[in-house]
Amino acid sequence: MRSLYFAVIVLIVALLSGCVSAPPAHDYSGFRASNPHSILVLPPINKSTEVIAPYSVMSQMVAPIAESGFYVFPVALVDQTFKNNGLTVASDIHAVPVQKLHEIFSADAALYLTIEEYGTSYILISSDTVVSVSATLVDLKTGTVLWKDVARASSAETRGNSGGGLIGMLVEAAVNQILETVTDKGFDIATIANTRLLSAEMHNGLPHGPRSAKFEQPATSEKQK
Repeated sequence: MRSLYFAVIVLIVALLSGCVSAPPAHDYSGFRASNPHSILVLPPINKSTEVIAPYSVMSQMVAPIAESGFYVFPVALVDQTFKNNGLTVASDIHAVPVQKLHEIFSADAALYLTIEEYGTSYILISSDTVVSVSATLVDLKTGTVLWKDVARASSAETRGNSGGGLIGMLVEAAVNQILETVTDKGFDIATIANTRLLSAEMHNGLPHGPRSAKFEQPATSEKQK
């Protein structure tokens, strides 16, 4: 069931992104040379004003990484381990030396996250729920950055112009703001942003990992680097 849900999300994201010109492709040579099998997801630094943002984003962060073919350390276990060591603030956790993270978790790589935007806002004649997340994957043995990107999604992408003139647009924007705030539309939009950012099926997402049927073994020359 979860695989079907993820496949639907990937399809929606692909359709929403279809009319936008794709940015240049990433260079994955360093990633493939490192060949990470396991990923430690660190709590995100939250730059938005929404307290719920880290929980909303993190609750859906594991799926696209796991579906791409990597082992992901259980989020609850990671969170409890940091708390047991007196670390409860994301910025403090991000400051922990990579060698220490590798020593504690034995993970191949760590994913550093920052929530750039999260929430519903009303601007003039429109209301929009936006989620923007940036991510950097770091090799925990060497500290080398293996991959980084940022993705943004908004509720406006899924809505068309219903017409009705200026008054109708104002009423629609007000209704959308109320509904999207009350129902926490950011949760659904975060799913799209996370998938767009991390899925191996997306342009510039994570490559397919060793648990994926589409995984490509690193070239011999890359392994020896």
